[in-house]
Amino acid sequence: MAVRPTLHPEVAAMLATLDAGFPDITAVPPTELRELIRDRRAPLQHLPDMREVTDLTIETADGNLALRIFRPHCGDPELPVVVFAHGGGFVFCDLDSHDELCRSMAQGAGVVVVSVDYRLAPEHAGPAAHDDVYAALEWTSKNAAEYGGDPTRIALAGDSAGGNLAATVAIAARDRGGPAVAAQVLLYPVIDDDFGTESYRLYGTGYYNTTKAMKWYWQQYAPNGTEDVRLVPTRAETLAGLPPAVVITAELDPPCSSGDAYAARLTADGVRVRHHRFDGLFHGFLTFPSLSLTAPAREQIWEMMRDVLDNA
Repeated sequence: MAVRPTLHPEVAAMLATLDAGFPDITAVPPTELRELIRDRRAPLQHLPDMREVTDLTIETADGNLALRIFRPHCGDPELPVVVFAHGGGFVFCDLDSHDELCRSMAQGAGVVVVSVDYRLAPEHAGPAAHDDVYAALEWTSKNAAEYGGDPTRIALAGDSAGGNLAATVAIAARDRGGPAVAAQVLLYPVIDDDFGTESYRLYGTGYYNTTKAMKWYWQQYAPNGTEDVRLVPTRAETLAGLPPAVVITAELDPPCSSGDAYAARLTADGVRVRHHRFDGLFHGFLTFPSLSLTAPAREQIWEMMRDVLDNA
């Protein structure tokens, strides 16, 4: 039987609170689940302060798509741009759920962030979310300069399910001759639906994100299977030619092993990779700013992003 790791006291306390208070997502209809999760959120603080925040809706081939653009206080006339896809198991979360994280990223990494309110499963099964993020990338490449962004330095980024979307859209941009992508930033990404990895075996229960939940998410997002490269990036024949990557994983996260393996495969295929696993931390920790370990972790990640974008 696996030995439970010794946890930082704050991590242990937060995991206990999350495990006790988070709804059983598999037992609640998605529409009701979204309302429950929204009701648990604290009011937006609109911090850190930005030079400009713009909400707008763009037209795509699949309908209207909402974006939120964060421009930080920075003296540079043109900043790198990050097209950001939020996490939430492809089923929940939105622009507000990741507002604070996007503001922190914009300020800390010195970037303009374009946050994407992509369509959610199961009402919109994959690759709907992928297609929305790709559409946002195309729009950003044409319009970034209007918001203080440098269209020659665009990165794709996302946390959890959003990390999957960033990875698959990077592949699509390569294969379709789409907009040039300077970097991909994958934050504890949900790479695939392999539930037999070491991290699933060790941390599939009792660490907030669970194997049961992950199976349910994939059932909602990919009801017809996961052979499509737009759903699972490892379905690509090769990862060669993809943009430099920042890959962040968390030890206590069931998808951790798949994220680590993806970083290794990117490296093997000749992609420049900066990979860091945060030991003792759990899935989603970057969206908990009250945790004392989050701020230093963020600063380390923002530094990695600055480095990859400065050398793009």
